[in-house]
Amino acid sequence: MLQEFNQLMDYIESHLTEDISGEDISKIVGLSDYHFKRMFSYMAGMSLNEYIKNRRLSVANVELINGAKVTDIAYKFGYQSIEGFSRAFREWSGFLPSEVTKNKIQKSFPKFTFYIDIRGGISMEFKIEKKEKFNIVGVSKRVPIQFEGVNNAILELAQTITDQQRNEMHQLADLYPHQVLNVSYDFDDGYLEEKGYLTHMIGFATTQDNPFDDLEQITIEENLWAIFPNQGPFPSTFQETHTKIYSEWLPSSGYEVLDIPSISFTKFNGPSDNVYSEIWMPVKKKS
Repeated sequence: MLQEFNQLMDYIESHLTEDISGEDISKIVGLSDYHFKRMFSYMAGMSLNEYIKNRRLSVANVELINGAKVTDIAYKFGYQSIEGFSRAFREWSGFLPSEVTKNKIQKSFPKFTFYIDIRGGISMEFKIEKKEKFNIVGVSKRVPIQFEGVNNAILELAQTITDQQRNEMHQLADLYPHQVLNVSYDFDDGYLEEKGYLTHMIGFATTQDNPFDDLEQITIEENLWAIFPNQGPFPSTFQETHTKIYSEWLPSSGYEVLDIPSISFTKFNGPSDNVYSEIWMPVKKKS
């Protein structure tokens, strides 16, 4: 996986003045464009689009110092106007392109190289489990994408659940873990910049079809799942585990994540500094 990541960095470097499509990315790294970008953001601490923009501006900085005209550089790196390029360059470097040309100010943003960094010797607990086709029955809404802290929109969704809906869900809940599941899917394209929305469902796993008009149902086909138990302060431990799945486990696991709803649950039956959760990621073996 790391080899493919570095091949992509080389590809980006030689195509900085061109459009880089999701199809190009998928072909090189062997993952869907969506899942690679998600993994990249966890490993690199920024989105792939931000990385590409920073590399373009870094190279533009060098060319401006070497005497290139601002107009030529702006259009070379895909900006529709000099104003747009100047604004982006100033946000990145703190200087206008004309100031760089005059005063030879240089700011750099080096090309990324991925490598294995072994530290701490801390292992991640997980298991791979095949689950038969099942349904999740509950309530859902579009909520803002949020990486850290408590998502208030999800709390508000939970508070809208009526006693009748709660009783109906419990009647259908005949599969592990026999308690509330949080299910996320249909992410907007702005996911990696923590922008936009996703669909969040609160419900229960069941083998039954939903007979109730006030509940919704999604069906999860038979699939492999990577299951990550975690225990500690909530939600920080849960969110740290989610980050490690993408930044540490997935690149060396031999698996790739599928475009199927991801699932988690949390047992709030003890102190807040020792909460048990599980994260279920739908996966398949890399071919």
